[in-house]
Formats: sequence, structure tokens, C-alpha cells
Amino acid sequence: MSLAIVHSRAQVGVEAPEVTIEVHLSNGLPSLSIVGLPEAAVKESKDRVRGALLNSQFEFPARRITINLAPADLPKEGGRFDLPIAIGILVASGQLSSDLIEQYEFAGELALSGALRPVPGLLPMAQAASRTGRKLIVPIENGEEAALASEAEIYASDHLLSVCNHLDGGLPLARVTPDLSDRYQEQSADLSEVIGQHHAKRALEIAAAGNHSILMIGPPGTGKTMLASRLPSILPLMSETEALEAASIRSISHHKLNLNNWRQRTLRSPHHTASGVALVGGGSHPRPGEISLAHHGVLFLDELPEFDRKVLEVLREPFESGQITISRAARQAEFPARFQLIAAMNPCPCGYLGHYNGRCHCSTEQVARYRARISGPLLDRIDLHIEVPALPRGELGRDHSEQRETSREVRARVEQARERQLTRNGKSNNQLDNRAINKHCRLNSDDRQLLDTAIDHLGLSARAYHRILKVARTVADLEGSDQIATHHLSEAIGYRKLDRR
Repeated sequence: MSLAIVHSRAQVGVEAPEVTIEVHLSNGLPSLSIVGLPEAAVKESKDRVRGALLNSQFEFPARRITINLAPADLPKEGGRFDLPIAIGILVASGQLSSDLIEQYEFAGELALSGALRPVPGLLPMAQAASRTGRKLIVPIENGEEAALASEAEIYASDHLLSVCNHLDGGLPLARVTPDLSDRYQEQSADLSEVIGQHHAKRALEIAAAGNHSILMIGPPGTGKTMLASRLPSILPLMSETEALEAASIRSISHHKLNLNNWRQRTLRSPHHTASGVALVGGGSHPRPGEISLAHHGVLFLDELPEFDRKVLEVLREPFESGQITISRAARQAEFPARFQLIAAMNPCPCGYLGHYNGRCHCSTEQVARYRARISGPLLDRIDLHIEVPALPRGELGRDHSEQRETSREVRARVEQARERQLTRNGKSNNQLDNRAINKHCRLNSDDRQLLDTAIDHLGLSARAYHRILKVARTVADLEGSDQIATHHLSEAIGYRKLDRR
């Protein structure tokens, strides 16, 4: 047989479109050409494949070899096509049986010795392969990652020879079935390590329960970063669907998955010198940015006013929509970006406004200019603004032998509140639309009057009005209340610090 057809997949964003590798041997001067819009790494595969076949004691056909990667208008990149190209050459030259080829998809980079090397983006490929009913053969280092797609049938190998033995009816490859039970490890950073700051801890619990965004304002050294780093420890574990979405983004981003904590929500903390492309993603071949790497997790922006204002403005649309579309002249890619934002900032340029040491000498104009680095529309989208004051003198040196709440205890309340929201709305309170707000966040006449008064005094926008209602709904859920009471609403209004005149 001089024609072989082998199946594989490319990578476009978080999608894995099917690629058919057609290998044809014909008479003529010995040569090998690859067509079908291959990138440089794909073009170089011919040398890797030739070395791998010869060093695995196969014959490299001394004929004219044409390899077509279909569809022709889909760009192909990376070393993932080495293995299917080698299999196609072996089948087309009659060195390997073609009986089982149609049942499999292949991906993997070949070393010159024939060993298989790992490639990125195999989790989306495994999910796509399972929908077609085909099995997937991958490098052994990618086996557990690909097997996270529970419906996929994954086989892993460390060498081209073992793949050929499996396909030729010899020694079969073992199916990869990772055991993910009881592998969750409690995070080392615990909320009980934070001394004082009870108001901030309460706000953090509310933010975790309703998936709300939060901005902390306070002098240096008051525990803002410490609090932010402990938010993932009180968040509920991701569902399997959420975890697969987050793991797929990490897979295409060359990030190694930690299977011990693969359902734990991640914390991404980019430096304030990060560019807009670093945050939202981009490049000539679009790659996900920090907001997508924080999908179903936490994005922590420390020293918020130090970020370039134009960089912060790119967060506004994905912050609301939960996805980012990156368009280039030649291609377009969509990445999910449903992240929970937590930010921290100083109250003034020197950082000590309101501190008991009296070191701050910033003028009102300097403070206003410093805070104006963050636009009103972005602040309007943040649900909770809280103050994190300096601890009183002697607080750190005091005996703290009393028992403080651990992250596990707080997470139990958060999980109960989330369960109430999912049962009632099918989603967290932060994602409620106007219709759901009108249905589930109803107020009595007195409370409505209270909220109207707050709107007038604080000069709140319609967006801030709805966010107060959603936060009040979360406070009620933490208490197990079906109705929003006055103290729930009052607490929610109190979390709009930067709206106060």
C-alpha cells in the first residue's frame, strides 16, 4: 500500500481541530515534502522522523514521499505530528499493518533515537478524540494529563517501537487510568495565620462565598498580600467540568499540571510591570494571558495603581463577559477568562495615610491623583472595597494562643453558601443577571428606602446598585437566610469604601 491515512489534531486556542495526515509513496528521486501550511517545527519533523525510523531498525523508503496535512488552510505547528507522520510512512511502505490505524489518533514528538517526547495541549486533544470515538496514543509523560478526560481512551508509550508493537498485534500498551481519589492536599497557607484584621477576613469570606471581586486598601505591611494568598484556601474545589477547562488552558500554555491539586483554584499574581498582552493574551500565534490562566481561579493584582492605566482598562470587558477574543489579521482565538479579581493598593503615594505613626504628608491633590490612576468604570466593577488598617501597637507581640478560625472551617461555610446559590440560581451570586436580581434579591419597602438613600449619598451608579444587592444576597446565604434582611443590606453598603464622598 503506497497511501496511508493517519489521524491527529492541531491546536487553535483551546480547541483541537482534526488533522488528517496523508502519506503517499511514489516513484521518482528520493525526497520528502510536507504540505498543508506547516510551521517551521513541522517542516523539521522530516529529519527527526528519518532518524527515529533508522535508529528503530526500520527502513526509510528511498522513494518520493509526499505528506499532506489536511485541511490545507489550517496552520500546523509544534512537534506533535512527528509520531503520526512516522506511523504513516511505516504503513504506506508496508512495514506496519494498517488494520487498526483508523481507530486511533496520535500525537508526540520523536527523538532521533525513536523515543517519544511530551508535547503541550494534549488535554483538549484527548477531549476532542473522545467525542469521535477514537483512542489516543501519546508520550508517556503526557499520559496522566490526557487521561483527565475521563471519557477518552488513552494509551501512553515511551518509544516508537512499542507503539508499532501495539498496532501490529504484539505487546499491547496499557491504558492510562489515573487515580485522582484522595490526592487532594491541603494548602500550606492558612487563614488562621493572619493576626487580627477581622473585618478583612469577613469580607474575604463573603467574596469567596459569592465569587465577588474585592479591593483592599491599607498601608504597607498590614497583611493585604497575606490575605490575598489565602483566598484560594477558603474557596470550594472546582467541579470536574471547571477543573477540565482550567487544566486545558494550562495544558496549551506549557504549564505542567499538578494532579495532586488539579481541582484546587489557582492564584495568578502578575507583576505590575506586566503588559496588556501578558494579562489578556495575544501574540502572532494567540496564547492565553494571565486572566485565562486564572480561569475559575483568582487573579491578584498587587499595587493596583502602579499598573499602567491602559493595561488595567483591557480587563473591563473580559471581567464582565468571562471570555476574551484575540483577533489577528490571519487568525482569531477565544479563551475563557472567568476569574475572581482581588486587588490591593496603598491609600496614598507614600502609603501611610491614616496610619497612627503620622508619617504621611501627602496633600489632598496628591491622594486624588494617585487614586485617579484607577478608572471609575473599573472601580465600579469591583464588588467590595475594604480598608485594611495597620494593627494597633503591641498586637503582633501579644500572646496569640487563642484559637483562630482555620481555612477549613471558613471553607465549610463558603461551600454551604455556594450550594444554596447553585440550588437556587444554578450559578454564583456574582453572575446573576438583572432578571435574577429582581427575583432573588427583593427588598422590603424600608430596606429599599435605605438603599435609595445610600445611592443618593454615595452617588452610586446602576452597576454599583446591582452589585450591592448581589453582595447582600451572599451575606444572607452565609447566614442561611432566604430573604435579605436590613443588616445584610447594611453590611453590603459598607463595603463600598471608595464610593464614599
